[in-house]
Amino acid sequence: MNNFFLPADDLPPVKATLLDELLLRQLAEAMGRHFYRSCGSTTRTLLSSCHWYFKTNTYPMTLAIFCYDIESYWHIMNGIPYILNILKQFSNSAKIRLCPPVEKGIPWEVGVDEISNDGD
Repeated sequence: MNNFFLPADDLPPVKATLLDELLLRQLAEAMGRHFYRSCGSTTRTLLSSCHWYFKTNTYPMTLAIFCYDIESYWHIMNGIPYILNILKQFSNSAKIRLCPPVEKGIPWEVGVDEISNDGD
């Protein structure tokens, strides 16, 4: 779209307003609650041993998971296909960013569009 011909009132804001930030934070919190409820008990337990949250101000929406110990990291990594299938219920373009414990590796990302329809 060519913005040169639009009046100033019709142009998108240059920066997010306080209300925009509040709404994005509420969206992320609501998504987190619904996502957590959609997970099975094993995945809930795994997520409880990590720090995780949704980033809704990026495209695609991202589930960021930070693992505090290597054992939790490996368990979460093994559960990624299941988590991606749950996440796909919320967005066809979402992704997971999995971060290992500090100085134990580098973060990696995988998107819901990278899994097959049968969950493999």
